[in-house]
Formats: sequence, C-alpha cells, structure tokens
Amino acid sequence: MNDLYMRSGIFLAPFHNHDENPTLSIERDLELLEHLDRLNYHEAWIGEHHSGGFELIACPEMFIAAAAQRTRHIRLGTGVVSLPYHNPFMLADRMVQLDHMTRGRAMFGVGPGALVHDALKIGIDPGAQRKMMNEALEVIIPLLRGEMVNRKTDWFNLTDAQLQLRPYTHPTMELAVAAARSPSGSLLAGKYGIGLLSIGGTAPAQMERHTANWGLYEETARANGHTPNRKDWRVVGFFHIAETREQARQNVQFGVQAFADYFRDIATFPIIPPDVRDPTEWLIETGTGCIGTPDDAIAYIDRLIKGSGGFGVLCELAQNWADWDATKKHYELMARFVHPHFQKSRDLLRGSYNYATSHHEDFLGQASAAIQAEIDRHATRCAAEVKRPAAE
Repeated sequence: MNDLYMRSGIFLAPFHNHDENPTLSIERDLELLEHLDRLNYHEAWIGEHHSGGFELIACPEMFIAAAAQRTRHIRLGTGVVSLPYHNPFMLADRMVQLDHMTRGRAMFGVGPGALVHDALKIGIDPGAQRKMMNEALEVIIPLLRGEMVNRKTDWFNLTDAQLQLRPYTHPTMELAVAAARSPSGSLLAGKYGIGLLSIGGTAPAQMERHTANWGLYEETARANGHTPNRKDWRVVGFFHIAETREQARQNVQFGVQAFADYFRDIATFPIIPPDVRDPTEWLIETGTGCIGTPDDAIAYIDRLIKGSGGFGVLCELAQNWADWDATKKHYELMARFVHPHFQKSRDLLRGSYNYATSHHEDFLGQASAAIQAEIDRHATRCAAEVKRPAAE
C-alpha cells in the first residue's frame, strides 16, 4: 500500500463548547473550510446533529451550499446525513441539487444517526435506525441512477418515484457509509460498492476493529460483484500538532477537557474514560490521538497505514481542542510538512536537489570553464579590433 496516494480531509461534526456564541462558531467553521481550501486539503465531511448542545450543524447540505460559494477546490460531503430522519426521495432530490450547485464537489455520506436523543425527539426507536438506514439507501441509489422506484415500508411510501434531475456527477456523486463499532456500515457499503468512513478513533484497538470492518467490506463487495479499492476507505483520526511537543500540549488545554466531558456526558460512547485526570496525556499514551510535532504526526500515520494495510483518505476530526489561531496553525503544519510525506509531492524535488549536490563540483568546473572560455573569446575579439585600425 506504499503506492497508494493518501488524500487529506477533515471530519467536521462540529464540536463547539456551549459557552461560546453559536453564530460565531458556525461562521468560524465556514472560515475553517476556506482556510483548508487554500491549504490544498482534498475534502471535508460535515455532520448532522439536533441535540446535545455541542455539535451545532443541523443541516449539512445547507452548510455545504454556503461553503461551496466560499471555496474553489475542496470537496464537501455530508458526514453524515442520518438516513432515518429523512424521506429518502426528498433527501436524494436535495443532494442532486447540491451536486449541481457545487459543480460536482458534493459527496453523499450516510449513517443511521449517532445521538439517541436525536432519534427519540422525532419518535424513532434507536433499535430500528440501522434497519431504516438500509431501507433508505436501497431506494436512494436507484433514484440517483435515474430509475423509477416503488417501495413501501412502515415509515415511507414511494409511488412511481423518479427524480426530475440527473446528478451533475456521472453516473452519481460519490457515496460513503459511516462505520464505527457495528459491522452494519461495512456490510451496507460493501453491498453497493461505495466508500467506507471509519469513525470512532484510531487507537490500536480501534484500528483493529476498523481493519476488520474493511475486511468485511471487501468480502461483501466481492460477493455483490464490486471490486473494492482502498482509495475509497477513509479513516478519521485525532490530531493536534505545533512546532514543539510542549506547545502542542499547551495548546490543547484550551478545549480538550470540554471535548472529554461531552463524550462522557452526552455522546453514545465516551472517548476518554471518566476517571482520567489528564486527557492530554491519556490521548498520547494510549495512541488515541496524536498531540505533538509534524514528525510525531508522520510516525502516527505510518502506524495507521502499516496496521491497516493502507487507506485512501486521512480525515482529521475537527475537535477545537486548541484556540482558533493554534487550530489554523495546526492545519498549516499538516499541509506543509505531513501531507507531502505521504503524497510523495517532494520526492522529485529532493531527487533533483540531491543530484545537484552530488555533482556540484563537476557542475562548478564546467560552469567555470564555460565562463572562462567566454572571457577568452571576448578578449580575443577585443585584441583583434585593436589591431585592425593599425593594419589599415
């Protein structure tokens, strides 16, 4: 997998402490995507949440439409739309519109919904969410292909349903399914041969689970006539880097405890155990996150690649552990020093530099000889011009 080009991205839930101005928090998320676009990040995935007071975006499609007007290159995906919360026909229609509005930069990521409270607010049994996700995707994919669908379930009824507009991207926009602990996401993604978003952390034990889910994905894809490709596998990890390890540790004191509290008190599964006194050291020591320097990030990603066999996109969880200036600096350091290591964008430059240094003395001798020859020729011409009038 060393030859696999690793693209860069973020997974923007987003996480914002509830002691901040929410309007400014959303604006800052839009500014972040502008920043990443300038830094050559390949993609960003934006989540959907409706409760908990920490993850603010309720409609990723609306956010993506605004972000697309502010950016030029970065691809923008729903990360994810919770399928049980939406009529599948209406959702497919919105995503096709978004595909046109972004000129093909939209990606369609789906999942069952992460927060139990979101489901309960609209009368959905959390135990039924994965079944509902499967039922929705079963009709969304043929709809995106332009097919007419008739399907009735206990929560939607499609009758001669056909979209009036084909996707801008042919044959359809890129799709992906989120997978964390359950194998349901891998099975569903493999069934349709679409991408896999592995979320939930990248500690060694978690990467073992992600790798097992990818193996399940490959097996299921082949059984359904699809050829699995690791470029379609996205892994979401936790990172914050600075010029020094000490600076990185200091930076994350801004928000790492609020992050830990949210996952302990609100989210389905705590990332940092409640009895941990120092979240920063725990994240580092357990390998759950990388808090350090660009070199630390390179070593951390190397571990992920070797343990998994390789994947197509490294998505950083946008967690706001650090304040805004340190967060922007983190992404700049990742783009300048970490991503090029895995994208081999500096290899030819280094090769050219090394070749020049190894032949430096030869090149100097040749250059000096060429310069001296030109000096001699010029001197000869001058001498000839001086002698000519005397001869005449």
